[in-house]
Amino acid sequence: MGRMKKLHIKKGDTVYVISGEYKDQQGRVLEVLRKNERAIVEGVNMVSKHTKPNSQNPQGGIIKKEAAIHISNLLLVDPSSGKPTRIGRKLNDKNKRVRYSKKSGEEIK
Repeated sequence: MGRMKKLHIKKGDTVYVISGEYKDQQGRVLEVLRKNERAIVEGVNMVSKHTKPNSQNPQGGIIKKEAAIHISNLLLVDPSSGKPTRIGRKLNDKNKRVRYSKKSGEEIK
């Protein structure tokens, strides 16, 4: 296995779904799975999971939870305009590589 790819989204980003069953929905990234290039987004790609009774869920039963979605189906939402945008990387004035919005050219924190 080679080096893991650097991804354009991070945990906590707000993203927009561009294809699939959940197209046009927005949500916050809860987790990024770099190994298989997927992310878990709040409220997107909900699945029903059957669970046995345990200490967290003493009743057991069917739980709705988010499943991972491939990051190629996600676009970052530009914090300044609130619209989806592609991401670039460039060096800032402190010579540190930062993400920036291709639409507005603004740096993304």
